[in-house]
Amino acid sequence: MTDFRSDTVTQPTAAMKQAMLEAPLGDDVFGDDPTINRLQELGAGMLGYEAGLFAPSGTQTNLIALMTHCQRGEEAIVGQQWHTYRWEAGGMAVLGSIQPQPLENQADGTIALTDIEAAIKPDDPHFAKTRLIVLENTTGGKVLPLSYMREVQSLAQRHGLNTHIDGARLFNAAVALADGGDPVTQARAMCQSYDSVSLCLSKGLGAPVGSLLLGSKDFIARARRIRKMLGGGMRQAGVLAAAGIYALENNVRRMGDDHANAQLLVQGLGRAVANHSRLEGKATVQPAQTNIVFFDVDAEIADAFVEHLATHKVRVTSGYYKTKEKAMKRIRWVTHLDVNRADVERALEVVAAF
Repeated sequence: MTDFRSDTVTQPTAAMKQAMLEAPLGDDVFGDDPTINRLQELGAGMLGYEAGLFAPSGTQTNLIALMTHCQRGEEAIVGQQWHTYRWEAGGMAVLGSIQPQPLENQADGTIALTDIEAAIKPDDPHFAKTRLIVLENTTGGKVLPLSYMREVQSLAQRHGLNTHIDGARLFNAAVALADGGDPVTQARAMCQSYDSVSLCLSKGLGAPVGSLLLGSKDFIARARRIRKMLGGGMRQAGVLAAAGIYALENNVRRMGDDHANAQLLVQGLGRAVANHSRLEGKATVQPAQTNIVFFDVDAEIADAFVEHLATHKVRVTSGYYKTKEKAMKRIRWVTHLDVNRADVERALEVVAAF
């Protein structure tokens, strides 16, 4: 079985398991789990923040950030496709009483600066008070350029707004932008002047569970109270934090391998469309910037194609959408540390056999 469904399916390596086994433990609610403290300090130091907070999931670190930045009845500007708005069960509204102001994403994944500025509410009791601008990098595998992130930050500062980055795949973006340089330095530059960032440890970094929220000491002190309220206070969770430490120390730079395998997949899917009559004119592979590849297939053959993949032990995720002309199924392939070049080549052989 080769599992392309997500980079969340990765299994901890033997070395990571050994680090978990040997981790010194304490009670993190009392603040004395040394491994969690080390992870929080490591993550904060890598990305240029004063402090960090370990939580079970990226959904929770995003919600903690939103509830720390915003009071009830205040507003956060988000993208229509951002995870914080679309894929987190409405948590900011349901649990935080925060009004989301969703804006349309552009083709490159950004939100137009003019749209952001136009959405900021005047200080009037008729309106929810705009408090926060949220970005997501990467978004659908697309990288937000450093110049764009600087422009959004400048806009926020002009209007006195806070900023948060959903950086679930931040290091994927950093590896892509670094182009062979140091991705940690690149990631720190991306986060510069942003008030907070959520960093997922269980995607491309390969830890089995957990995310970090990073910010100032005061922000993290307030966030710790929110984490407790949401049930995120854990006890001897250093056994999980040890995996995060191993991931940050060993699995950042290797993400370039995932990106290279995604490009191999793009090229192979393109050849399959061009060379095989059953796919020709009925499928399109989208360009990939990081580790996520989208392959759009006509509805008339899509179910048979996905079933063919499953029969040959290639797992993907997919969903239908409609254009003006026809229905399509978008198939998502995600490369990660448990998918190697040989796995991609085998999957392409399965595609060619369809």
